[in-house]
Amino acid sequence: MAIENNQVVSITYELKINGEVVDSNIDKDPLEFTFGTGQLIPGLESRMIEMNEGDKEEIAVPAAEAYGEYNEEAKQTLPKEQFEGIELSVGMPLQGQGQDGQPIQVVVEEIKENEVVVDFNHPLAGKDLNFSITVNSIV
Repeated sequence: MAIENNQVVSITYELKINGEVVDSNIDKDPLEFTFGTGQLIPGLESRMIEMNEGDKEEIAVPAAEAYGEYNEEAKQTLPKEQFEGIELSVGMPLQGQGQDGQPIQVVVEEIKENEVVVDFNHPLAGKDLNFSITVNSIV
């Protein structure tokens, strides 16, 4: 039985970027999600639609169908005093609140004398993703 919308799917996966494993739930709890509800990146979900319980697949997802292309304009320079009390370092992830009140994650890109440059791109933006997926169950 192939996966259909609104079914709960349980998978084990390994994610590689340029041949390097960057995420995996092998030997951990499987990932459970409701298929067709946007809980997975679009490019992965669309490539899983023909899979059945027990299937194993290698799935390549281009950046545009994952976390999008890297956007050079998604950076912002902020006054350093906004980060008072935080020991900043380049590459450090920070969580903040967007204008709509939703949580957002940024990465410290550069620390200047009086300013901090933060990057609003998702850490995997611009990267092609390669998944090894095993469908454990479909309910």
